[in-house]
Amino acid sequence: MTEPRKILVVDDEPDLERLMLQRMRREIRRGKFHFTFAGNGVQALEALNKDPEIEMVLSDINMPEMDGLTLLEQIPKVDPNIRSVIVSAYGDMKNIRTAMNRGAFDFVTKPLDFDDLRVTIDRTLRHLTMLREALQSRDKLVALENELSVGRSMQQAILPTSFPETQTYQVFANMEPARDVGGDFFDILSLPDNRIGLAIADVSGKGVPAALFMMSSRTLLKGAAVGRTSPSEVLTEVNELLNENNETSMFVTLFFAIFDPASGLLTFANAGHNPPLIVHSDGSHTLFGTSAGVALGVVPGIEYTQQQIRLEPGDMALCYTDGVTEAENENQDQFGLEQLTELFSESPPTSAREANDIVFRAVETFSGDAPQFDDITCLTLYRSE
Repeated sequence: MTEPRKILVVDDEPDLERLMLQRMRREIRRGKFHFTFAGNGVQALEALNKDPEIEMVLSDINMPEMDGLTLLEQIPKVDPNIRSVIVSAYGDMKNIRTAMNRGAFDFVTKPLDFDDLRVTIDRTLRHLTMLREALQSRDKLVALENELSVGRSMQQAILPTSFPETQTYQVFANMEPARDVGGDFFDILSLPDNRIGLAIADVSGKGVPAALFMMSSRTLLKGAAVGRTSPSEVLTEVNELLNENNETSMFVTLFFAIFDPASGLLTFANAGHNPPLIVHSDGSHTLFGTSAGVALGVVPGIEYTQQQIRLEPGDMALCYTDGVTEAENENQDQFGLEQLTELFSESPPTSAREANDIVFRAVETFSGDAPQFDDITCLTLYRSE
């Protein structure tokens, strides 16, 4: 059996230790996690120095003697490979931004949603595992192919692996990385009032720099979505944050939508990304909106606009990157938007997963033995009732 992953929880609330042990008891019993607790940053540093096997720190911000933001600065001095997740009040973007600048890998909000916390812990530890494997292999990275393999692993490590499915809607997404690492990513965010945030993006460039920029963009998007109420505000804020420190001049096209299951309304904003394809229950389709809007990270001071559409039962919103429409066959013909829209004209899908599978199979069949030059990514929202 593998040893449990050791996590240090830092919080001055006396009831948190009991609550954490009770809500995570199944993982503890299975030997998946081992939790250590500290009441402030000073005690946390003592625990880290005492136990070098601690891999992850889950820390509150406001604590006596040493707060969480100060602790974030001290952790790399103990072990630069430890990953930190900050616990913040809902909408506290100032402290969240400061925490990210000081090295936090991710954050969760209070009151703790333990389902979200489990996902965050798993994603953080999965990323750490990938990073360690990359570090162990770095002496062997004598060719570009090895470097790209590292970037691909890092890229895949942060993508969601579980998808929401209720009586009223389903979401499914997948990414097939190219031989060369790109910067596609997707994310699914739980928002107040049972709404969900849906994001799909494509970072400029290739290789490890694109993968790293993708990770930064995804983190900023998540933070902005927690503190803002509309997709246009989210994209406007992420654009400003990316432009603050973008010495590499990279950019990202990004489509972000908020879906309200109660009303069926899909509200979205677009920063230079492919417009969503809306497929109706009768097989007809609408290419809703355009790719209007400047990509994020190019020009500061842009205010993004948003649009809205109501999904009726049986309707599907298919979001995709240009790895789908620009996939080439051996004759260098492109798959194209027209062929994508025709996939569902005669037999509309009845689930989000089915729609994704249809797209990937069609692109694979079209491409044949031609090499794949770009990531292929789809994110599908299906309203069932």
